[in-house]
Amino acid sequence: MENGFFVKEIKTKTKGKYEVSLEGGEPLILYGKELNHYNVKEGQILPEQVHEQIISEVLSKRAIKRAMHLMEKMDRTEHDLRDKLRKNGYPTCCIDAAVAYLESYHYLDDRRYAENYIRYRQEKESKRIMKQKLMQKGVDSRLIDECLEEYCESDELELVLYWLRKRKYDPKTADLKEKQRTYAFLMRKGFSSSLVATAMRVDAE
Repeated sequence: MENGFFVKEIKTKTKGKYEVSLEGGEPLILYGKELNHYNVKEGQILPEQVHEQIISEVLSKRAIKRAMHLMEKMDRTEHDLRDKLRKNGYPTCCIDAAVAYLESYHYLDDRRYAENYIRYRQEKESKRIMKQKLMQKGVDSRLIDECLEEYCESDELELVLYWLRKRKYDPKTADLKEKQRTYAFLMRKGFSSSLVATAMRVDAE
């Protein structure tokens, strides 16, 4: 029996584009002319060699092109880019190829992403919040710590005072309810309780 993948179903995804469901393999998103060119038919075997050709000649190149387009719009982390390509229906091996290509030209660089994020956000966000948001983007925790140590120059006490001024907080006129709301707001910003308490005392002096 010929080695390959059994084509379970070919269904229309959008106009002119089709999703090929394979038994034992990830789905392939192909245009109608590509189905004809590679003789992909529902209920038949897609030979392994032809499958490899589709991956290398069509989908990997398309994934790289799509990745380049995504990176042109905005800088992204590897995790974010992989997620976008996965949602676009690219097989894992094609996503790997796109990531490897972009990394080879330094178009994709989690360290650079973290450095830039810290440089631009350190005047408004606490270290804890910056780390939390970078981790949500898939940046490695140790890499974030290194970048925070190297590039974060903000004084967190001054940052808390900035937020107090921005909220027009006046300790002389604030009642207990306003003080509690302000305290809760600063805690949500990721500042430690001791730092918030200190800042509110400093602001009261």
